[in-house]
Amino acid sequence: MTSTSSPGGTDAGHQVPAVAAGTDPAPADGGPAGSRWRAVALEIATGGAGVTVLAVVLALLFGGVLIAAADPTVQSAAGYFFARPFDLVTAVWQSVSQAYAALFSGAVYDVQAETFTRGIKSLTETLTVATPLILAGLGLGVGFRASLFNIGAQGQVVLGAVFAGYIGFAFELPAPLHVLLAVLGGAIGGGIWASIAGVLKARTGANEVIVTIMLNNIAVYLIAYLLSLESWQRPNSNNPQSPAVNASAMFPLLVGDKFRLHAGFLLAIVACVVVWWLMERSTLGFQFRAVGANPEAARTAGISVERVTVWVMLVAGALAGLAGAAQILGTEGGSGLSAGIAGTVGIDAITVALLGRSKPLGIFFAGILFGALRAGGVVMQARTGTPIDLVLVVQSLIVLFIAAPPLVRAVFRLPAPSSRAAAGAPAALTAKEVRA
Repeated sequence: MTSTSSPGGTDAGHQVPAVAAGTDPAPADGGPAGSRWRAVALEIATGGAGVTVLAVVLALLFGGVLIAAADPTVQSAAGYFFARPFDLVTAVWQSVSQAYAALFSGAVYDVQAETFTRGIKSLTETLTVATPLILAGLGLGVGFRASLFNIGAQGQVVLGAVFAGYIGFAFELPAPLHVLLAVLGGAIGGGIWASIAGVLKARTGANEVIVTIMLNNIAVYLIAYLLSLESWQRPNSNNPQSPAVNASAMFPLLVGDKFRLHAGFLLAIVACVVVWWLMERSTLGFQFRAVGANPEAARTAGISVERVTVWVMLVAGALAGLAGAAQILGTEGGSGLSAGIAGTVGIDAITVALLGRSKPLGIFFAGILFGALRAGGVVMQARTGTPIDLVLVVQSLIVLFIAAPPLVRAVFRLPAPSSRAAAGAPAALTAKEVRA
């Protein structure tokens, strides 16, 4: 006697509902809805943005360990840990919580301030510091997505500040026109400086990392030379500093004279939108991404890799030049050019671009995060005595953990990205795809 079986191997009398091709059967526990939300949560946690957030959290946790280790009270309590263990726990908690509370007060809102105006000044300082970081980070992100490792943002920021600063103090023009010309001058200065590396890369194959690093050094010596010229020196001053930028060329302040936040922050927002449109919606941006994904396929499809290389560096340098313009026309309050006008903006922007994964939205929030760390670190040091160098350690740890996603997943016991997501990950473009 034989029994009739279904195609899946089950008896006809005990058929199991068929599962559509390409779908996962719902697990017995949790039901389809619970399984779906769990899968979504895992995709968020194990994806790029989720790992980035967890990397920041992990860096702050390690920073807390260093803060506690450097605190004299914690060190003293550790000496008699076995006699009174809770003293060490209390000292560690107070040390870390007070330090991070001070960091928050200096970066977001000062809870010790007497008025709301004074309290919110911390947030405006964060946005002010973040403005040049966002602009320079956007420039580096454009290069990274085109597989060009532009490490010369520091020099491009300097040249942007030089061009914008000279237009700012050497000419007398109506306010709106003067600001516009100074900003354009900053973009042109940074673009010209970066395009030197782009042309050398396109024509001779010179390594852009080496060339841009060398251009950073040349920019430092160039601004030092310019400030030694009589026409660039401030009258009646022995310091190597240019005349102050005219008020007509300064970025207008956004929230009043008591705050440093200026219209350069709005420029950074506009730049994020423009870069997103450029990279995701324009033909030129598609060529940037195509060359970055597979230059040989792009060349086969008729794209001039050499021309695209020059354009990438020109756009990247122009954005970094805008960061220099924001420094001289806004953040520095019109004090004029000096040898340290760029600070460490170009160096920090590399970290910002990496943290933001070279995407405009990610770079925007990464710039604000680093602006908060820098603005809050000063207050943290002043109120708790915590060395501000620990902020630099936290920044370095963020980069370290972002560069090692498996380590972050291992610490938080997260699974690797699903095979389905991995299978759907974009691969290098082929020539046929580029033509399409």
